[in-house]
Amino acid sequence: RILKAARDRPHVTYRGKPIRLSEDFSVKRLQARREWHAIFKVLKGENLQLRILYPSRLSFRIEREIKCFPDKQKLKESITKKPVLQEMLKGLI
Repeated sequence: RILKAARDRPHVTYRGKPIRLSEDFSVKRLQARREWHAIFKVLKGENLQLRILYPSRLSFRIEREIKCFPDKQKLKESITKKPVLQEMLKGLI
């Protein structure tokens, strides 16, 4: 929320002094997000409402449900119950 508010306002100050806020782009976090990249591209092509949540969880809406996955293993377990997702992600997981 803080980063969103910082993007909405051109200047953020603290006690009268300007400050700059940015996300944490540590190597570990970037690597975790990169692991979702191929899956994210496929699902984005299917016009699903996608987002990557902090720190690196994939979330999307399918069949009026919001699904959230902290890692690929949980996604793999879930798609066995949804043939539509199995077809979309064939070869990626």
